[in-house]
Amino acid sequence: MNIEQARFNMIEQQIRPWEVLDPAVLQLLAVVRREDFVPTAHRALAFVDTEVPLLEGQVMLSPKVEARMLQELKVQRHESVLEVGTGSGFVAALLGHRAREVITLENRPALARMAADNLRRAGIGNVTVREADGREGLAESGPFDAIMLSGSVASVPQALLAQLKPGGRLIAIEGAEPVMQATLYTRQPSGAMAKTVLFDTVAPRLDGFAEPTRFHF
Repeated sequence: MNIEQARFNMIEQQIRPWEVLDPAVLQLLAVVRREDFVPTAHRALAFVDTEVPLLEGQVMLSPKVEARMLQELKVQRHESVLEVGTGSGFVAALLGHRAREVITLENRPALARMAADNLRRAGIGNVTVREADGREGLAESGPFDAIMLSGSVASVPQALLAQLKPGGRLIAIEGAEPVMQATLYTRQPSGAMAKTVLFDTVAPRLDGFAEPTRFHF
């Protein structure tokens, strides 16, 4: 496989058609080596329009969803970012290139170790991987300028929204199959929360974010 041709095709045939047109994001996807964050057994899927299997039944989101969420979060160089759901560390790597610092939470020890190793090999020094349950965020290190949930949830926990600075943004994929929506929350200077639905998609549940209990009578 011609790696650079495959990377080019991923950007031009999958990501651009998904309205990812920010030149900085496209350039980042051209230089951060996605294949280095994919398990060896699935390396052939690194640039394919699909979710890539990881350890313990987890997955990397498809490239176009990762790219679109990154674009819509609009992370700036001076900002601090929290990611929930580290996975392989690829999204954390992308965020690290755009932000001042990134803390990423992963509740599966094997994945946390793999992601930390991947980030170290990639030479990304401003991303910290923490083995933690992301549902409560990380209040002691907040508030944050931006929060990304790298997987879907039924709804965003208030504990995470509470950790946004004024002007801070949180992006998540909300809902239940077959209809989910990527949604951006923005904390207004007044403290109120604005909500914008960005696009329709479907993504696996973020690990540890159980479905709400339903009572039947």
